[in-house]
Amino acid sequence: MRKYINITAAVLVLLSLTITSCKKSFLEIVPKGNLVAKSYDDYNLLMNSSNFYVFSNLGVWQAAMLMGDDVSAEESFFNSGNLIQAKALFRYDADIFLPSQDAHSTSDNPLFMRQLMQNLYTLNKIINEVNASADGTAQQKQELAAEAMVTRAFTNFQLVNYFAKPYVAATASSDPGFPIITTADITVTDFKRGTVQGMYDFIIKDITTALPNLNAQPTFPTRWSKPAAEGFLGKIYLFMGKNADALAMFNAAFTDIAKMRTPPHLYDYNQTFATGGSFLPINPIAGPNSPFNNITDQTESVVAVFSYSGSFDGNSFGNDFLSIDPKTKALFDASDLRLNFFTNLQRDQKPIPGGRVRRYTVQYSSSSYVRIGLELPELYLLRAEAKARTNDLAGAKTDVETLRKNRMPAANASVPTANSASQTALIKFIINERTREFTGLGYRWWDMRRLSADPIFSGQGLTPHILYLTAGGTTQFTLTPDRLTLRIPPFYLRAHPDMVNNP
Repeated sequence: MRKYINITAAVLVLLSLTITSCKKSFLEIVPKGNLVAKSYDDYNLLMNSSNFYVFSNLGVWQAAMLMGDDVSAEESFFNSGNLIQAKALFRYDADIFLPSQDAHSTSDNPLFMRQLMQNLYTLNKIINEVNASADGTAQQKQELAAEAMVTRAFTNFQLVNYFAKPYVAATASSDPGFPIITTADITVTDFKRGTVQGMYDFIIKDITTALPNLNAQPTFPTRWSKPAAEGFLGKIYLFMGKNADALAMFNAAFTDIAKMRTPPHLYDYNQTFATGGSFLPINPIAGPNSPFNNITDQTESVVAVFSYSGSFDGNSFGNDFLSIDPKTKALFDASDLRLNFFTNLQRDQKPIPGGRVRRYTVQYSSSSYVRIGLELPELYLLRAEAKARTNDLAGAKTDVETLRKNRMPAANASVPTANSASQTALIKFIINERTREFTGLGYRWWDMRRLSADPIFSGQGLTPHILYLTAGGTTQFTLTPDRLTLRIPPFYLRAHPDMVNNP
């Protein structure tokens, strides 16, 4: 059984106890205390912490799931409960994280931010201290520091994509970023926002520094390996519009995946949904017996990182009101076996009006998690997009069809000629394929942000959210460019009064 180093009880409570002060450090989100680590094994056990791969309670991607334009809402559940942040996120309100009278609310100090800050504290401790630790070989220490650097890069990527503008090369050097935190010293208080460019440069430096010291085969599927880091770096480059650099990293990732002792592989839904298939029977409440309902199933995971996606009493990010927007459902061919992950029944088992559906696994179950690390299906689609953007249309078509052949009958898996005839058409088809693969799981929000500055998608505007009213009709909530960026929670602004918030 995997072991974990203990963190003192004080380390788990500081932030909530210091909220009344206006001069606390960003790092005091990591509750004050001592992480007792002296030997290499101690630091290795720190790296095993589930905080790095399971974002429980209010998962780090629940906000993304609520803001994507692939989802809509049902009034009967939208108006039930005291889901303050959930409703604010769906409405694209300017202020999300506000003090509340709701005893269950995460208020102006969201739990996912607490976990990210705590992770940065521990990661910085590992990176800064492990090489001077007792025992262990120099190579082991370098490998551990490298894993921590990539995990830090992953953490910072979440922060910059929530609280800073989408990356645009022309303005990234002046657009406010998120503070770059490299210390585990809670007495440091002078954190600056810096720039989006500075943040991306730091993320890239962490990964490129780490790559030579990472193994092809991870110790556990939840820890970063060389192919996972290469694929993640490719994703970052793609988000920056550095398509050739992205493709080089995706190719390297696939090459190194082939060297793994137990490489990830795609499920073939034509088999898993066939009579006697492993995804059957389909539970009328939770859905198919798939990786979406089984956190231990890492068949398709290049690196397995999870964000809680279910709902429970007191979860102010509850998502019981979500349905799948009809325009999203229209993207699917009738033969697409991914439709088995949707139901036309609401949580009370009554039909959703208007023929709309919802995703099984982001509701009901306390064991429901979205996989947010790097999954093999996404790696195929990311490489397909990079190929298309570098004008390798045949290669892009091959990659996207590799995935589609495992998601529907082969006779329906080919990219239609009209969609593969031009670079623009193929890129748009691949983006739609990403929506089909990850509907309702939060991926769409990140795509909306990056594509908002993409010339290929210019002129389309930002899609409003639709609330379907019980008595008929709809209410729409407009998404503006400013709302592609969340405002920094007031708790952090009180800690740093000179820090400028987002519009």
